[in-house]
Amino acid sequence: MIAFVSGGARSGKSGVAEALTREAHAARGGERYYLATARAGDGEMAARIARHRRERGDDWLTREPPLAFAEALATMPPGSTALLDCLTLWASRVMFEAGFSEAEAEGRAMLAAGLDEARRRDLALVVVSNDLNEDLPPRDALVWRYLAFLQALHRDLAAASDRVIEVVAGRAIDWKGDAS
Repeated sequence: MIAFVSGGARSGKSGVAEALTREAHAARGGERYYLATARAGDGEMAARIARHRRERGDDWLTREPPLAFAEALATMPPGSTALLDCLTLWASRVMFEAGFSEAEAEGRAMLAAGLDEARRRDLALVVVSNDLNEDLPPRDALVWRYLAFLQALHRDLAAASDRVIEVVAGRAIDWKGDAS
C-alpha cells in the first residue's frame, strides 16, 4: 500500500499521515519507520523536529535517508510500515544537492525507484508533501522551477499511489482509494 498525503503548511497533514501509518502498522505488524527528510538548519526547524518527535513517541525507528531513499527502504524487513515526511523538503534537497540541471529527471527517477522498492518489499509507505500550488505564480525563476519539479513529483506519486488524501483544516479528503 502506498499512500500520498498532501496539504498546505500547518494543515494537519503530518498528524493524518502518522495516524494512517499507525493504522497500517496495526493491521500489518512488522517494524514502523519514520523517514525524516528535514535538516535542522535553524532554531525554528530544530524546534519543529523536536516537537514532531515528541508527538510521535518513541515507538518509531527513525532514519534520515539519503536522496536515493530506496536505499533506506531496501534495509527494512518485508511487511514493515514507513512514513516519509516530507517530499517537499526532499525535493529541495534534490535540487540543491543533486544539481539544478538534473533535478527533475533524477528526482523523478529516485521517487520511482523508492516506490518500486516499497512494492517489491511489501512495505506500507505513506508519503507526506506540502501543496504549494494554491497561490499566485511566483516571479522568481528558481522558485518557479522548484514548484514545477514538485508538481511533477506530486503527479507521479498520485498516479502510483493506492490512496491520495488532501488535508484541509485538519480534515482528510480522500481523492483516490478510501478509508475502508
